Amino acid sequence: MTDIIHLLPDAVANQIAAGEVVQRPASAVKELLENSIDAGADKIQLVVKDAGKALIQIIDNGCGMSVTDARMCFERHATSKVKKAEDLFAIRTMGFRGEAMASIAAIAQVEMKTRRHEDEIGTCISIEGAQVINQEPVATPAGTQISIKNLFFNTPARRNFLKSNPVEMRHILDEFQRVALAHPGVFFSLHHDGVEIFNLPKGNLKQRIVHLFGNNYNERLVPVEEETTIINLKGYIGKPAFAKKTRGEQFFFVNNRFIKDPYLNHAVSSAFEELLPDDSYPLYVLFIEIDPSKIDVNVHPTKTEIKYLDEKSIYAIMKSAVKRSIGRYNIAPSLDFDQETGFSNMITQKAVEDIVPPSISFNPDFNPFASDKSVANSYASSPRNYDAKSSTKNWGSLYEITEQPVVEQTSIYADETVLETKQKQYMQLHNRYIVSQIKSGLMVIDQQMAHERILYERFLVHLEDRKGASQQSLFPQTITLNANDFELAKSLLDDIKSLGFDVREFGKNTLVVEGVPVDLGSSNINETLLFEQLIEGFKNSQQELKLSKRDSLARSLAKNSAIKAGTSLGQEEMNTLIDELFACKTPNFSVNGKPVIQTITLAELDKKFEKS
Repeated sequence: MTDIIHLLPDAVANQIAAGEVVQRPASAVKELLENSIDAGADKIQLVVKDAGKALIQIIDNGCGMSVTDARMCFERHATSKVKKAEDLFAIRTMGFRGEAMASIAAIAQVEMKTRRHEDEIGTCISIEGAQVINQEPVATPAGTQISIKNLFFNTPARRNFLKSNPVEMRHILDEFQRVALAHPGVFFSLHHDGVEIFNLPKGNLKQRIVHLFGNNYNERLVPVEEETTIINLKGYIGKPAFAKKTRGEQFFFVNNRFIKDPYLNHAVSSAFEELLPDDSYPLYVLFIEIDPSKIDVNVHPTKTEIKYLDEKSIYAIMKSAVKRSIGRYNIAPSLDFDQETGFSNMITQKAVEDIVPPSISFNPDFNPFASDKSVANSYASSPRNYDAKSSTKNWGSLYEITEQPVVEQTSIYADETVLETKQKQYMQLHNRYIVSQIKSGLMVIDQQMAHERILYERFLVHLEDRKGASQQSLFPQTITLNANDFELAKSLLDDIKSLGFDVREFGKNTLVVEGVPVDLGSSNINETLLFEQLIEGFKNSQQELKLSKRDSLARSLAKNSAIKAGTSLGQEEMNTLIDELFACKTPNFSVNGKPVIQTITLAELDKKFEKS
């Protein structure tokens, strides 16, 4: 029997490795940006076309490479950052595996131009599918320029699994933001399809956060800083008032490397305990400096997981430092009875003595409803000669009540139970529940979940027939989003308009909302807040429930625009709400699958009053 085990060809091995290292265009962007950082660049430009499928280009002013290094960097396991096994526990660089460039070259058409600062002529190398097509000297600026064209051109199955351009672009933005946050002292720029998305000048961490996420983040940030013998911690957390429904703006960096760590995330969440609702997540950008020998970053090919020698101590330090910052900057509510109010010094003692109480003269028998206007005005003209008896003779007629006819209305059906009374009479309990008598006992309806169900089904219809009516705003609102949310909003724009929003693009990362859906039915709508909540709710539904795009939009808008618990409703409003609820396809369950209607039978009530 012949031997069946053999070595794989290098091209096949590189394509297999590429499946782990380069999962999508964003993976290539991450590897190239980190290589530029390791090369000492302080100016990095990223150019993307067709969400990275057609072109990913990185231009930096780093140290550059010699002719030999330029050729060697595309070999598998070739790296300048690790020479022996012990170096794995002293890693300060972003890359160290020596797999990224070989993996990218195996599945794309790559052109690299590079020159060291001390050299006069650089090198240009063209590689296609791991095969070197051309290598020649070239005049090029100092640093490195890498162009990746037609990613996955020779693995069409992988290319078919890529998502739409907006989705892939959001992943690229995520990777770009992480590297840019970790290195605020480096200039970054990002262009997509000829449009500048980011232009980030050198600065400090707070300036970088504001440049990435928007000017309104300047007032949301609270500094965190702690130095211990185990770790040094610094960064910023967000104020509880600006917490969001998704985890999007949460960043941990260990030795400037972005990581994902649920354990440390729990430490920060615990520090915000009782300050945030269960479904809200705070902003944080936190940097941990730790001895590389006390961590292991060689856990996953993406290098986003780390193991610690003493993670419990790090957890305690993290939680304590965040709590201290919350208290130090008076984020948590506090009562200080010894503190003087700001109004105490505004009124002097002399000013108090000069105050003269006003004198008021009035007629207690004045009747504004008197039929004789001259009598009603007589007191004003001559108070001493006023005849009080003549002015009060018709006072009793004010209390006469005209009997109004009772309007008969149709009955309502709930779970095949007919309301006993023909006239609809509902009672609101604690401004949260609507209570009504039915034949078998009581019916209790949660008003917020009922309204969510009504709006949800209505918005789904609008998304299907594309006929959502819009109510024009008196003053259009301008909304500035961060780059990631703006790309998401652009991909949803057609469906958002179908819901009834009149919205259009207005410059860089900016939208103008000129109208909102008529179904919202309020003249006091904050378009900016509503639109931001719509985007946040959509992201939350996509992450947690994996719903379709339209279902997520309808769910998000319904939850954010429904009447809330604590809203007082009149009898007519309750009637309309109940009528519309029972006209729904699924009136008994809310958008989240929880019951909207509960019934309490007479037997259950009788049991509660039974004597032992």
